[in-house]
Amino acid sequence: MARYNGVARALHWTIAVLIIGNLLGGFLHDALEPFVRIMPLHKAVGLTVLALSLVRAVWRLTSKAPPLPADMSRWETGAAHATHFAFYLLIIALPLTGWIVASAGKYPLSWFGLFDVPKLAVTRDDALYAIGHEGHELMGVMAAVLIALHVGAALRHHFVLKDNVLRRMA
Repeated sequence: MARYNGVARALHWTIAVLIIGNLLGGFLHDALEPFVRIMPLHKAVGLTVLALSLVRAVWRLTSKAPPLPADMSRWETGAAHATHFAFYLLIIALPLTGWIVASAGKYPLSWFGLFDVPKLAVTRDDALYAIGHEGHELMGVMAAVLIALHVGAALRHHFVLKDNVLRRMA
């Protein structure tokens, strides 16, 4: 069975866990705020996702993916490629829009308190801030939906079709 290489698998699962955690933190930050300041962690994790996603994109462009099962239909293959393309867009654009929004805020942008990250030249009055803010929220919802579809498709392949699609990333 052909599998993704170890670097690709490590990047996939690390980014997946970070994104799911950050989506939960983003969706629940208002409710969690009385108990924990989640946003500094949310921002630091988002910057980490951005850096890892850029590494993953370069790795993907320079490494061959294992083939999909030959018996997959054209629409399934097309859906798989479209989903992966959408994920790559989201895992880069979502943290970028977060960086734009955080740059217009009054608090420093810090990576886990270890060092400050330079802010982009954006204020809350800029159109880029408004686009970034709305885009960040919309892409967060889109990412959650895409993750649910992706997990559902992987489980369908594993338990219903009983092929090796899920095992390629395990």
